[in-house]
Amino acid sequence: MRFAAIVAALAALTVSASQSWAQDAAAGEKVFAKCKACHVADTDQNKVGPSLFKLNGRTAGTHPDFKYSPAMTDAGKNGLVWDDAKLTEYLKDPRAMVKGTKMAFAGLKDDADIANVIAYIDQFK
Repeated sequence: MRFAAIVAALAALTVSASQSWAQDAAAGEKVFAKCKACHVADTDQNKVGPSLFKLNGRTAGTHPDFKYSPAMTDAGKNGLVWDDAKLTEYLKDPRAMVKGTKMAFAGLKDDADIANVIAYIDQFK
């Protein structure tokens, strides 16, 4: 009986934790409004910044027809490949992760906003 109660409590904790960590692409679209002046995620089109379409798995500084900063191309040459973990780090403080990037955005401070904007970008694969 005690074992069953412990298992039930752990299951409830897991469900509530996974719901709080769930990414929300619709909420991410609202956060992405801060990025729209420079980036597009739903089509393969460069603007002031490179297209974020099919970003996950791309080597940093390699999108065709975009002039990256030497810092970003060097980051790619040194092995930076975009995935959710690297995007999370970058979106918190772009200039700290890639010193010399020409991206002027200061970063997102809220972890939920970061997770949600990544969910929004990731849906365009």
